[in-house]
Amino acid sequence: MPGLLVAQPPPAPHVIGPATKNVTLPSEPLPQYLLDQARSTRREEFYAPKHINFQPPANIVSMKEIGLEGHGISPNAVSEPFRLFTDEAVQQIRAEVFSEEVLKDCRFASTFNKQMVRGMGPARAPFTYAAWNSPELIAAVSKVAGIDVVPSFDFEVANINISVNSGDKPVAEPKKEDGNPLGDGLSSVAWHYDSFPFVCVVMLSDCTDMVGGETALRTSSGEIMKVRGPAMGTAVVLQGRYIEHQALKALGGRERISMVTCFRPKSPHVRDETVLTGVRGISHKSEMYTQYTEYRLEILEERVRAKQKSERTRVAARRPFDTEETRRWLIEQRAFIDSTLEELTGE
Repeated sequence: MPGLLVAQPPPAPHVIGPATKNVTLPSEPLPQYLLDQARSTRREEFYAPKHINFQPPANIVSMKEIGLEGHGISPNAVSEPFRLFTDEAVQQIRAEVFSEEVLKDCRFASTFNKQMVRGMGPARAPFTYAAWNSPELIAAVSKVAGIDVVPSFDFEVANINISVNSGDKPVAEPKKEDGNPLGDGLSSVAWHYDSFPFVCVVMLSDCTDMVGGETALRTSSGEIMKVRGPAMGTAVVLQGRYIEHQALKALGGRERISMVTCFRPKSPHVRDETVLTGVRGISHKSEMYTQYTEYRLEILEERVRAKQKSERTRVAARRPFDTEETRRWLIEQRAFIDSTLEELTGE
């Protein structure tokens, strides 16, 4: 999704819509005001100078600080919230998320989240996809991640988690609970690891009246570290594939709508341990499997081309064939193919 250009519509997807098997759909309708806001928003094309407002985080917690040095693909564990989008960009994204076209085919539910929007695609959400694929945004996320990354694949761009308060009752103070390592009884999502190397979480709601919403990390010693919750248009980048974490509930306010986009290493030579375990039940699998397989094959293709070039250079230099190194390389590629096979299940 480059600079001034709106992403072009992709070829017709293989499977779209709620007819996909083994997918749970939300049982409750969304509030009408969300739909009304979407309809009333004047649409714009993505323009990075207007819609990206990257301000580097004041602090980035390292893997070493949480006792996980040497784990993962980057020395950076999690950032403090930092400004990423302008308010105008947030309104454009919300307008696409709550459009009739998106809500018809892209709503899901799980045991963790009763209301989600996933897999909008560039044809339904051109602004959102142009933003996440823009060089400016990718450079910003890569800087915070500490390694060059790219969005994992289209289905994992802009996963929207939606929580809306149903009443006007005042929010009670949290109660302390014995035995809860967080000490506040406000765990929103169970302790877990992400399916993807990095995630970038962006707040799409006004958080003025909210309390909480932090991300809790478990260090290697078992201690709990909290990273404060973001404000509207701000983001947190987390190496969630390798760090056990959970989201804490946000109290107050009419809504809490967050956008999660998953990232993987840009280089085909950096290990990619993406798994699909956590997303099969909230995805149109044919579409997701197509995109996952495509990028995995692209990685394999780039590795093979690099190996071929290396071999030609060796021959030209009249160096002897390295049997041990070549076997090691082939074993690595076989492991890569085997791990891809494990993710393509019929479940």
